[in-house]
Amino acid sequence: MALYNIFFSPTGGTQKAALALAQGIGEDWKTIDLSLPRVDYSQVALTEEDTAILAVPSFGGLVPQPALARLGQLRGMGARAVLLCVYGGRAFEDTLVQLEDAARAAGFQVVAGAAALAQHSMVHELAAGRPDEKDLAQLREFGEKIREKILSGNSHRPGIPGNRPHKKVKGGCFPPMPGENCSNCGLCAVRCPVEAIYIQNPAQVDKTRCISCLRCAAICPKSARELDQEHLAVISAMLEPFLKLHQENQLFI
Repeated sequence: MALYNIFFSPTGGTQKAALALAQGIGEDWKTIDLSLPRVDYSQVALTEEDTAILAVPSFGGLVPQPALARLGQLRGMGARAVLLCVYGGRAFEDTLVQLEDAARAAGFQVVAGAAALAQHSMVHELAAGRPDEKDLAQLREFGEKIREKILSGNSHRPGIPGNRPHKKVKGGCFPPMPGENCSNCGLCAVRCPVEAIYIQNPAQVDKTRCISCLRCAAICPKSARELDQEHLAVISAMLEPFLKLHQENQLFI
């Protein structure tokens, strides 16, 4: 049995949670990063003996469209899939069920799922510090239960929450823009998962491509890219009611 850790993780929270889950299931994982825009993911073919973690963040209660498209290129070939969506403390809404539909369409059989907390990429006070050590330990323990289920031959499909049809995509793009500290190193353009930043001029962003994932801001060595403060204030006000909530990871097996 080969093990695959397949994730779309622009700012690292999803990858961190997926790694903890993987550690509980087994060792010697093959890693596939879905944030690389020029990879032909149709070359990734699994077998029915394999197990894959499929991990994505929740953007507005849905799977980010680039991740959805790249997941659709994979060839599951009957492999078992463990679904993981990571959200920033508001709600994951239809993310997990949309991920389930994409996984089944790609030929995977879903055996488990989880919705885990990670610090919100825009409003850092929301789910601050998540996933913490308690979260990671819980995910590792859940991974051990998944491993037991797989070894027992149990292929029962878990109940995954969400709506069909899925909610519609809403909202616009809020690209972080460079300030005076920008050195024009071009790292943001090279690492952008949707190639929305012009490498010759990092201050130019293709808003038809940008998904507001904030990777460019997270990886900038000069911390030079920031969201528009007016937009950030509006988003912060919308999310303020959720600051008082302490949500727990949700596990489905």
